[in-house]
Amino acid sequence: MTQKTGIVVPTIGTRPEYLPLALKSIRAAGDAYIVLVGNQEFDATEFQKMGLIDKYLKESDPRLPAKINQGFGAMPKEVEYINWLGDDDLLEPNALALAEKILLENSRIALVYGACKYIDSTGKLLWLQKSGPWAARLLRFGPQLIPQPAALYRRKSFEAIGQLSLGYSLAFDFKLFLDLSKLGGTKYLRTPLASFRWHADSLSVKKRRTSVLEASQVRKANLPRVLRPTCEIWEFPIREATYWAGKLLSRRMKQNSQ
Repeated sequence: MTQKTGIVVPTIGTRPEYLPLALKSIRAAGDAYIVLVGNQEFDATEFQKMGLIDKYLKESDPRLPAKINQGFGAMPKEVEYINWLGDDDLLEPNALALAEKILLENSRIALVYGACKYIDSTGKLLWLQKSGPWAARLLRFGPQLIPQPAALYRRKSFEAIGQLSLGYSLAFDFKLFLDLSKLGGTKYLRTPLASFRWHADSLSVKKRRTSVLEASQVRKANLPRVLRPTCEIWEFPIREATYWAGKLLSRRMKQNSQ
């Protein structure tokens, strides 16, 4: 059977305890073509022998969005729906099949996303994010609440946008979802489709302030020019609320570990 969905997993090989779990979760989530993109020193032989990946690529550019773009570019032409998964995150069983069904049934939908579990380093549940259908409409003026691991979108829509932006180190997913929401319809599923692992080594935790500032830059760049001179009136509270929400989640993570 030809896979219609493709998932890219970028890795630098520093999370050996999580990577096999991530790959196995993709296999359990649906019939997906998996491309693993690693650095020059990474050895993917074991994962190829286990049948956990379909293709391995050595990175041509170490920047995260560049690695993901490279993986998308290596997908077979038959792949119609795509996303990436962090090497420490997980997909829920049957998640890809559920999202793919929505895209198959409605050609006007460009992006599907579901609820997402936030888990700690051991897999314990910290929080269940049910962002709701309004998360897509909030992108232009509010925080980015679409959980990236729990999304799936059309490859042709992604290519029409022109790949992930290399201008952002962390908020490139925000820009992607904003562009996709302008290009076509969105659909929210209340069912949890993925788990995002919130732990000390996660980029979202280690570089929280950078992530928040980049997200603000994305919003400002997409505002009508007439609103940009006064946008700090609402941008400052949005940045601070987003930053401290992450801090509270980290506090819960520490409490779980005690």
